[in-house]
Amino acid sequence: MMRIALFLLTNIAVLAVASVVLSLLGVNSILAQNGVDLDLQALLIFSAVFGFAGSLISLFMSKWMAKRAARVQVIDQPRTQAEQWLVTTVRELSTKAGIGMPEVGIFPAQQSNAFATGWNRNASLVAVSEGMLQRFSRDEIRAVLAHEIGHVANGDMVTLTLVQGVVNTFVIFFSRVIGHVVDRVVFKTERGYGPGYYIVSIVAQILLGFLATAIVMWFSRFREYRADAAGAQLANRQSMISALEHLKAESGVPDQMPESLTAFGINMGLRQGLKSLFHSHPPLDDRIAALREQRHG
Repeated sequence: MMRIALFLLTNIAVLAVASVVLSLLGVNSILAQNGVDLDLQALLIFSAVFGFAGSLISLFMSKWMAKRAARVQVIDQPRTQAEQWLVTTVRELSTKAGIGMPEVGIFPAQQSNAFATGWNRNASLVAVSEGMLQRFSRDEIRAVLAHEIGHVANGDMVTLTLVQGVVNTFVIFFSRVIGHVVDRVVFKTERGYGPGYYIVSIVAQILLGFLATAIVMWFSRFREYRADAAGAQLANRQSMISALEHLKAESGVPDQMPESLTAFGINMGLRQGLKSLFHSHPPLDDRIAALREQRHG
């Protein structure tokens, strides 16, 4: 129920912001004044506003949404030795990485996992699962935390948001160009738009959306290698490899996190064929091999 509510609130916010911005820019139609041709400049502005609005709002809401979706308990005052160690370790690693101290939290999940989020490298959140704290060694947890702090230090959340905004813009733009052309050529609509435009635009947006998702997921996989390298540099390369190997050994533990938040060890199942294009993380074997090659390189 919470995830549905968050989804609806996000979409309402996107529509509200987009409507205001479009009104301020004076973009009321994507048709030229003759009512026949496309106004490509207006369409590009329209596409960019809607394309970036969702990704930017999601970025600014990411920490708030993550805390509620994963039921993160932020450590304001450490109550146990383990919590004190966790906060101290994050502070040490964030100082070493040159970023502001993140909020530190623990979320209830038996799967060994961790994630980092936040719109600003100096206002982020780093959280680990109870399962990871119970089963991983402190050296391995330290490497995992270094990996997540590497994401923050690299500005991955902001970069991923910009990539998502750009691909969203082109999906909206080209789907409407395709809809316009088909409506004019196939359905012979002379002025304004007929039903064909709306149907074709929706279908084209769905199909182009799959391609856009593949591009975004490619970047997501690329940033995991960078975060692994950062984890090895901030913590210890062998500990980083050991943490990944531990995750591989635990790949059968059921995932209890929302898929949108899984960030460190995610679903180690099928990695072949077209399905692999839509994975946000590379196979663990590839990540381990990359770290070993760097060690010997």
